[in-house]
Amino acid sequence: MDALPPSAAEPGRNGRAGGDKLATNIVHFARTLRTAGLRVGPGQVLRAIEAVEAAGLRSRDDFYWTLHSVFVNRRDQREIFDQAFHVYWRNPRLLEKMMEMLLPQVGVPGEEDKRKQLSRRLQEALQPGHGESRQDKGDEPPEVEVEATFTVSDREVLQHRDFEQMTQAEIDEALRAISRLRLPVPERRTRRHRPARRGPRVDFRASLRRALRPEGLIELRRREPRRRPPPLVILCDISGSMARYTRMFLHFMHAITNDRDRVFCFTFGTRLSNVTRALRNRDVDIALQKASAQVEDWSGGTRIGQALHEFNNRWSRRVLGQGAVVLLITDGLDREGAAGLAEEMERLHKSCSRLIWLNPLLRYGGYEPKSQGNKAMLPHVDEFRPVHNLESLAGLIAALDVRGHAADSRLSSWRTELRKE
Repeated sequence: MDALPPSAAEPGRNGRAGGDKLATNIVHFARTLRTAGLRVGPGQVLRAIEAVEAAGLRSRDDFYWTLHSVFVNRRDQREIFDQAFHVYWRNPRLLEKMMEMLLPQVGVPGEEDKRKQLSRRLQEALQPGHGESRQDKGDEPPEVEVEATFTVSDREVLQHRDFEQMTQAEIDEALRAISRLRLPVPERRTRRHRPARRGPRVDFRASLRRALRPEGLIELRRREPRRRPPPLVILCDISGSMARYTRMFLHFMHAITNDRDRVFCFTFGTRLSNVTRALRNRDVDIALQKASAQVEDWSGGTRIGQALHEFNNRWSRRVLGQGAVVLLITDGLDREGAAGLAEEMERLHKSCSRLIWLNPLLRYGGYEPKSQGNKAMLPHVDEFRPVHNLESLAGLIAALDVRGHAADSRLSSWRTELRKE
């Protein structure tokens, strides 16, 4: 087994100084975990120090599982903790030399590959300046700085900024805003019933069971129809023409999938891929990593008609029941010349209660549906909306909350022109 660093000596056997240094390192390690996204509070830090004092440090594995038992509460936290532990405890002076932990130091086989697979959140947590307090900076005089980023006016600009034109800092802020989105889909009446005091129907079984009691039947039991949000199906285009928006859309799909049940996510380019199970992981980094490993046609061509044909044949009967809502995210550019696209769009439209087409090209004021794919799709959608910034996503959420007419007034005029052709 690997030995622990010299500064991580067992407290109580090597003097008070060694114990204080180990406790300080545990505090810094907990701060790194908190920066990486784990919910680590002061109480857990104190319990971790007490647990290490009680368990001792006979081996590295004992130390690992002692901290694991305190800091890890969910399955999706294990990967972050495992990576952070093996990076941090290789050099206890992490806060002083953060970047050294990401550089090759010891020629251990396979260590460089593991370093390349570090979680993005963990890499950000290990950057200089993350998790440092004023005490860590020594006796340097504090610098007075005015933080003016993302003020009220900046947030308004960010709401209207196109995803394609955002800087990396603005993309990070937009991703955090997307992770907070909540999708209010109105509940629909189902054929199942639930007990209710003043329901419209009598529950004969419950009434007979109540009549078997010694006091007899005092009041008839009643029931009412159960209401439940309908399934939500998202079909997202990941072809080359949509590559600049794919990351944002995947984060949006992950946020929606973890916000409510019965959400089904599919990606398509030249083939259809079901990424629902991958995006159900609560850790967004792990979810996107699993989804990217599952999809093989990133930034390639687009075969919308073939992808919808596969969806209609394999998945529609499984996921489009009980008044499902479908979000189709694509620019409508089909390299197959829209072969069979009109028939598949008509079938998809008839299989769901609401079909919303989200097109980033609609952000242009002079946009016209000139391509064959756009002409084949327009007659079979209920709403046609832009999706290129945070404001458009907020408008989509507002539209889903209230069932209304098409969001873009140009949709009816385009349909009229297509009928004339």
